[in-house]
Amino acid sequence: MLATPPDFDVLIVGAGISGIGMAAHMQMKAPGHSYAIVDRRDNLGGTWDLFRYPGIRSDSDMHTLGFDFEPWRHEKSIADAPAILGYLDRIVDERGIRQNIRFGQKVISADFRDDEARWHVEMESADGSRSHLTANFLYLGAGYYDYDEPYDPGFDFGEFEGQVLHPQFWPEDLDYAGKKVVVVGSGATAVTIVPSMADKAAHVTMLQRTPTWMFSRPAKDRIANFLRKILPEKLAYRITRFKNIKLQDIGFKRARETPEKMKTMLTEKIEKALGKDYDREAFTPPYNPWEQRLCLVPDDDLFEAMKSGKASVVTDHIAAFEKGGVRLKSGKFLEADIVVTATGLKLAVAGKIAISHNGEAVAFNERYYYKGCMFSNLPNLAVVFGYLNASWTLRADINSDYVCRVLNHMRKNDSDIAVPVLTSQAEAAIEEDDIFDFSSGYIQRSKSIMLKNAVEYPWRLNQDYLTDRKRMVDDPVVDGLLSFRKAGANAQAPEEQLEAAE
Repeated sequence: MLATPPDFDVLIVGAGISGIGMAAHMQMKAPGHSYAIVDRRDNLGGTWDLFRYPGIRSDSDMHTLGFDFEPWRHEKSIADAPAILGYLDRIVDERGIRQNIRFGQKVISADFRDDEARWHVEMESADGSRSHLTANFLYLGAGYYDYDEPYDPGFDFGEFEGQVLHPQFWPEDLDYAGKKVVVVGSGATAVTIVPSMADKAAHVTMLQRTPTWMFSRPAKDRIANFLRKILPEKLAYRITRFKNIKLQDIGFKRARETPEKMKTMLTEKIEKALGKDYDREAFTPPYNPWEQRLCLVPDDDLFEAMKSGKASVVTDHIAAFEKGGVRLKSGKFLEADIVVTATGLKLAVAGKIAISHNGEAVAFNERYYYKGCMFSNLPNLAVVFGYLNASWTLRADINSDYVCRVLNHMRKNDSDIAVPVLTSQAEAAIEEDDIFDFSSGYIQRSKSIMLKNAVEYPWRLNQDYLTDRKRMVDDPVVDGLLSFRKAGANAQAPEEQLEAAE
């Protein structure tokens, strides 16, 4: 036994979907373990509290972006941020999680010490004061992007005298009524902002360098709403969730296997919304569907704004920002009072926390994922990086469930440390794979900082939820790779740890 126990069995970083989900899973599946959630913000919700731009909403259906244990009750399955925050608030209050959240605590560093089998975590408050916590296990639910700094494409705004905004730092008191707005970008954020601002603005132009594949669907799931009327709530939710998971999976695999058919289907839906005379070039990307994430257009809102004359899409390159607007390389001039740079996010690994092991800094780009949840040769740490081709929460749920199984095994077998062991010999034999088979700019820009990925499971981050779910549940926790031992055991090298596990 250690002289003193850690402050908590598990420290959860982030009070968004991932962190709240882990807390709820622990209460249900590992109830004998203490935990705390720390979050740098003053409110829960993560992304859904940070972003305040007009129309902020999910681009996944809430029957899969919602948790497996908590039914989504709203009529709309494509939900706005206030509805999602309401869902999370209800969960933390009904399940007694809120009392375990410590807001205004930014995690600066975390060092795992083998001799104590605990993380030493340093945090900083808004006033600059520092505090210290210890925990046996660290669960990172801090998301995947940089909260402090969005991607900067290096625009020179020159003589432009209007307002320049980035969606990540939206001002609360922005008055855009009757103003001309240019939104630079063509991703999910731009596709959300344009129709939402079009009601009040004089005109909103989405200026894109490259088109994005878009698909429209109703914001309300008629089947889900019908099932809720005739079946018990949890059963209706499970059926709808299963349906939507299967549809996501089928849609993604069909796009990869028969991209031309998927292009035709998406094009026909856009033509139906905009009419046969629409600008096909503006909606035909130079890549295949699902080589980047598809953009959702709920209830055709973007297309309706375009048909009303309140919004337009222009495909061109920026030559210069001038007084009164944007000059394009084609020579065209877009008048603008406000420019919104919806140019993408900047990825971050492990919430930008300085992670170390026995005082030695951890270089994540030298580690392999283990089951899309833990990292090679790094003890007692798990993370959530959601799916690119499906809802984020699908991975959050299976990772939380898996970590609860690991915690219970550790408790049952009197172990303090759980580490996925990858020996140097085994690593030399691994065939590496591209960690993300996506061409999106934010993915390509971040490859140098991302973890290694193997072709074969378990040393990889999969993009196949159905396969992951089955393996995470069915495969034994003790698999010959995840080593369990007590604090201070003389098994520091991966080879020795593996021998100890055997």
